[in-house]
Amino acid sequence: MSSEGTCSRLQRALEECHRRIPQGPGRDSACRHLNRALANCLVSIACPHEFEAVRTLCSSAGTALKRHQCQQAQLSLSLCLSSFQQSETP
Repeated sequence: MSSEGTCSRLQRALEECHRRIPQGPGRDSACRHLNRALANCLVSIACPHEFEAVRTLCSSAGTALKRHQCQQAQLSLSLCLSSFQQSETP
């Protein structure tokens, strides 16, 4: 299944979760994993290389070099996502 198809499936599941569970802490808790999965899916489509770098470099603690590389990867991902936000503004 394509990434877009996976994201669509996650979006429908999240919408269903919101529809079934009343607003409040219970919904927040019950739907959290779907919300996070959808966010990760969308980010991985928008900025695949940067997302993968963050996933790889920031997955665990490590040496000072790895922590620095993680911070650099996070900055690159932030800049990539920022470029999408700027292109969306009228």
